[in-house]
Amino acid sequence: MNIGLPRIAAIAGLTLAIAGHAHAADTMGTPVGHIVLTAKSADVGVGYTWGEGTLSYGHHTYHFHVSGADIAAVGYATVEARATVYDLKHVHDFDGTYGALSGEATLDKGLGGAVLSNSNGVRLKLDSVTKGARLAAGAQGLTFTLDH
Repeated sequence: MNIGLPRIAAIAGLTLAIAGHAHAADTMGTPVGHIVLTAKSADVGVGYTWGEGTLSYGHHTYHFHVSGADIAAVGYATVEARATVYDLKHVHDFDGTYGALSGEATLDKGLGGAVLSNSNGVRLKLDSVTKGARLAAGAQGLTFTLDH
């Protein structure tokens, strides 16, 4: 049986397309963007976090600022994070306060992760590296604001 070279190429292309699509979607859905951010936290009782980053979405790059607070925290830390963005339908939906119930302990260098979401339904799957000495507990809210 001779199926021919063009047919083999078409089957191989279809197999790669299906495999690529299956890889793009994960348990949270299909990623629509990515962020990179750097933030600092200074804490004595109530903690405060501030920083900046970039959102890559729809073939564009947007700059943003991030700020937030912890209910009970002590210490200082620098955070470098990358996140995958899900369920962002319009860039203006990115702005907002993202929440996650969390606890954290960092001594020297720690790895972390969280899933954050805002009231617009946008979700961030965050992976972070923290440097410093910090202990925090409580409801964490981070406000992301696009620069205009």
